Amino acid sequence: MAKRYRYAFAKKKEAKKGKLSAGLAVASFLLFLAAVLTASYLNGKMGFIPGGISLFAALLSVYGFIMGMISFSEPDKKHGAGFIGSILNGVIMVGWIGLFLAGM
Repeated sequence: MAKRYRYAFAKKKEAKKGKLSAGLAVASFLLFLAAVLTASYLNGKMGFIPGGISLFAALLSVYGFIMGMISFSEPDKKHGAGFIGSILNGVIMVGWIGLFLAGM
């Protein structure tokens, strides 16, 4: 009889900073929606409120991008959420920069 090989694959957990990165991307997008709704509700008055929300959301996306990049250095972890979070935060960052430059 032929020799049977048994392989055991270790179940890897998702990187914590990767999950944080994906969560921050979602939070930044939700804050973008909140800023748009607030600006439309206030009819352009008191612009510091949607501006503050937007600034906070932009900083969250920058922090999420950094956490996504750091998550790739965690050994023996899955990096799917970090990959998705990094891409989403990068796209959101570019969107915020474009929105800021269009306003200038």
